[in-house]
Formats: sequence, C-alpha cells, structure tokens
Amino acid sequence: MIKSDKKLIELKNLNLIFNKGKRNANKAINNVSFDIYEGETFGLVGESGSGKTTIGRAILKLYDRDIASGEIHFDGQDVRKMHGSELVDFRSKAQMIFQDPQASLDGRMRVKDIVAEGLDANGLAKTKEERDARVLELLRLVGLNDDHMTRYPHEFSGGQRQRIGIARALAVKPKFIVADEPISALDVSIQAQVVNLMQDIQEKEGLTYLFIAHDLSMVKYISDRIGVMHWGKILEIGSSDAVYNHPIHPYTKSLLSSIPAPDPLYERQRTPIVYDPTAEMDGQAREMHEIVPNHFVYSTLEEADKYRKTATV
Repeated sequence: MIKSDKKLIELKNLNLIFNKGKRNANKAINNVSFDIYEGETFGLVGESGSGKTTIGRAILKLYDRDIASGEIHFDGQDVRKMHGSELVDFRSKAQMIFQDPQASLDGRMRVKDIVAEGLDANGLAKTKEERDARVLELLRLVGLNDDHMTRYPHEFSGGQRQRIGIARALAVKPKFIVADEPISALDVSIQAQVVNLMQDIQEKEGLTYLFIAHDLSMVKYISDRIGVMHWGKILEIGSSDAVYNHPIHPYTKSLLSSIPAPDPLYERQRTPIVYDPTAEMDGQAREMHEIVPNHFVYSTLEEADKYRKTATV
C-alpha cells in the first residue's frame, strides 16, 4: 500500500555499466525505472548479483561515473547534477545501513565517536555536551544504553553492532535510508528484532526505506511494495501482498517456491520451480506492463495479455 502521493525517489531508465569500454564491461543495471513514495518501505529482492545493492549505491551517488544513462531524482532534485553544498545536503538526507555490521564499524573507535561521525562532519553539535547528549539519545532510540557509549565494536554482539550502525545512520536526521541486506549477517533469532526496530524508528522519525534483501519472506514482512530483480532488470513490481501471494512472473514464482517452511509434511511435497532465464535473451522487446491494478510485470505485449488472463487479485 502506498502511504503517500509524494514521490521521494524516482528512477527513470537507469543503465549502469562497470568497466565501460573495456573487454570486461558488465551491464549491472538494465533500463530500470521505479518510484519510492514518501513514508513507505520499498523492498528490492533477488538473488546475489542481480543488481540490488548497485541500485541502492547508485541512488546515493556512489556509482555516478558508472551510470551510462538514466535519471535519479530525490525529492524532485536531479541527484546526478548535485555538487558542492547541494551534494553535502543530500548526503545528510540520504543514508545507508550496511550488510556487515562488523566490517562497517571502525574497530579502533569507541561507539560514541562512531555514532557522532555524521554530527562532526556536518557541524551538528556545537559543544561536547551537546554531542554526547545526541549520541545518547540515538543509542537509546535503538535499544542500547549509556554504558555502551565508551565501548568498542568488538565488545558487542552482531545484533548490537547493527543497532550501532542504525544509530550512526540516524545521527544526521535523514529522510531516506538504503538498508542493504541489514539482517543477512545476523542470527535468525536476532533478525526479527532488528526489523521490528527499523519499523518502530520509521514510525517515529517518518523515514522512507529502500530495503534490499534476498529473503522474500522477510521483505514481504517489512515492505509496502516489492520489486523483484534478476540480471540487472526489474521483472515485477507490486504490493507486498500481491507479489508474495499472487506472483505473476515465472522468476518470482521460482523465488517463492524455494522458501522452506517449518512443516515437514509440506517440505516433503514442496517442489521448487526452476526458472529458465533464456526467456530474457530471446531478443524480443520487453517493458513493464500493468497486469492488474498497481501490479506490473516485465513482458512483451503478448506475454502481458497471457498474464492478464491467468492473474488473480
């Protein structure tokens, strides 16, 4: 369900090529277009190497020189044309939570200095007391306490380290956060805690998320809408309920069929659907078509007509 009519992120026909012009050139993003509305969580799911993280980093202007064509807009502004103070302002409004909480935290720094990096870089705390008070406020927001301020990352569990990473991202009061597989490195018992924390913070701070993951069941839990990626292309976009319970594209059906269930009888009968990717390589022109209201699939006109005949709402 879209929570607002305002588009915060707009991607239009984005193409990104690594090592452009070289023998090992790799087209990581292929003509991708989608919008993220203010206040929603847009889930991006797909197997490793599908281009999910590349899209997230491209939105944050981290891969700008590799973009071959296309547009990225943030709150109506062209991200690719941002420079100087405009880019600094954008960096404070758009932040990232990284996949590996251990690798993303400097082990030589105390927690209060890690969390305060954004405050220091943007001059958001005028005194040491103001800085410490803001760090403490952020640590409490993510479920940590006063004693944690002076500790080092190696003294924390994986889940606690990810909470520190979330606090660091929130320090500059962003509007938009790219969460790049933020729970994949955590124990299953901790994953739900972190996701619930992110949802609580989203409500309190009015945040918009791009939530990147390969686990479709977890993406369905946290997301309002879902985009399914394969080989640098978006193959299906719809509400989390529509994509999860009424998938249309064969690749989405394949992903769903591979999700194990805690039911031994079901597991014995479950037969994963094997997706044939050569269907994407037949040279036919494909684009996103609306199959049922607000549910789009990457297809030819003929395929779209077939999907409409069999689709359920």
